[in-house]
Amino acid sequence: MADRRLETRYIPSIGYGEAWEMQKKYVREIDAGERPDTLLLLQHPSTYTIGTDRHPEHLLLGERELREKGIELFEIDRGGDITYHGPGQLVGYPLLYLDAAGLDLHAYLRNLEQVIIDWLADYGIAGGRKAAYTGVWVGEEKIAAIGVKFNKARKRKGFVTSHGFALNIRSGLAAEGFAGIIPCGIREYGVTSFNDLTGLNMTVERAAAEMIPHFQRVFGYPA
Repeated sequence: MADRRLETRYIPSIGYGEAWEMQKKYVREIDAGERPDTLLLLQHPSTYTIGTDRHPEHLLLGERELREKGIELFEIDRGGDITYHGPGQLVGYPLLYLDAAGLDLHAYLRNLEQVIIDWLADYGIAGGRKAAYTGVWVGEEKIAAIGVKFNKARKRKGFVTSHGFALNIRSGLAAEGFAGIIPCGIREYGVTSFNDLTGLNMTVERAAAEMIPHFQRVFGYPA
């Protein structure tokens, strides 16, 4: 795996629509061999995204309330239901070429979860998985949501990944944007954040920097 290279980029704030177009562009470039695998780490303004498992009833706000709160809404092409993105949340978009030989899409999802679980463990937080759900959980509360798309490569035999994870960092996120939805359609469990759990004042930028070596190790990229 020594010949593999991962480019990383941190963006303090970018609109969801702009980032979505950036992902599509990078997917095409990676497919064509014009760009190395890339990990985008960023923050979005307040946004709801609805994936391919669409349940409109899980959005609890009407158009007027969305406008008043300044929350954008996008129906997108990743898997999963509805989730929230906003300031204080680390969003990661791994754009990686996966060769068709020996491809295990479920293993890719588990590896994404493992990156976050390992970072949480650095701070003594026991993150884990919950049967029948994706994402990372601490007890009965979700701290990170995961929703991805596997884009069939046009020039090679395999796929290029897009979309990814959203890790709650800042205190109070659960009571803000998540209050307007039924996150991922899950009613029986709550949402938490890193700072709520620890009482620390972790910044998204620092979390992004600390996440990169975990991502490189789990996915086999040289540091």
